[in-house]
This record gives sequence, C-alpha cells and structure tokens, in this order.
Amino acid sequence: MADIVDTAVKAGSFNTLVTAVKAAGLVDTLKGKGPFTLFAPNDEAFAKLPKGTVDALLKDIPKLKKILTYHVVSGKVMAADVMKMKSAKTVEGENVKIDASDGVKINNATVTTPDVDADNGVIHIIDTVLMPA
Repeated sequence: MADIVDTAVKAGSFNTLVTAVKAAGLVDTLKGKGPFTLFAPNDEAFAKLPKGTVDALLKDIPKLKKILTYHVVSGKVMAADVMKMKSAKTVEGENVKIDASDGVKINNATVTTPDVDADNGVIHIIDTVLMPA
C-alpha cells in the first residue's frame, strides 16, 4: 500500500489537491505516521469553485493551508464510524458537520467514494471543496 499522498497521486483524479498540498508544504505531514482521515475533493470538486479561486489560493499559502487542514481529521475514521458521528474536529481546529441520513455528507459535500485505504490512514472522496468559516 501507499501513504495518503501517494494514493492520491496514483488515483489520477486529485491533481489539483496534490498541487495544493505541495504548494502549502503539507506533503511531509500527510506522508507522516498519522493516522489521518482525509476528505479529499477530486479535480471536479475544485473545478466547481469560482474561476480563479484555485490560482488565488495557490498564491495565499496561509489561507490554502487553513482550507487543506480543514479536510483532515486525526485518526483513521472509516465510513462505518463516520456514519455514527454528527461532527468531527479537523486538524485546522474547526468541526465539520456530518449528516449520514441520506448517504454521507460532510458539511455540503457528498462522500462519493468512502474508505480508500492508505498506509497512514484513509481517504474519503468528496464532490465539493470544504471551506472553513
């Protein structure tokens, strides 16, 4: 198996996320021991952001880091566990809201593929970029 970063690179549908993680200097963190749970927006999720948002974030590293760490929860939280939760504290510090009443939603994002296993955690693929308050 591979770590969270290598798993995302290999999947091929997280090019924007991988670029952002590299720009924010978070590669070593996400290759670290963990375990981590990453709610990973795919390239389509980033494409839904207003035009120019991604380029602007790549130039605003503090804001980019805040957004990216808002997608990470400490520990390996599998889908079965997520479904029993109402919220989860992110590495960024704020909580994300979890609604498992109809599929699984993290704030306003839908989990499209749960439980992508990695050596140092798990990835849940989401269809929308999460924005901290």
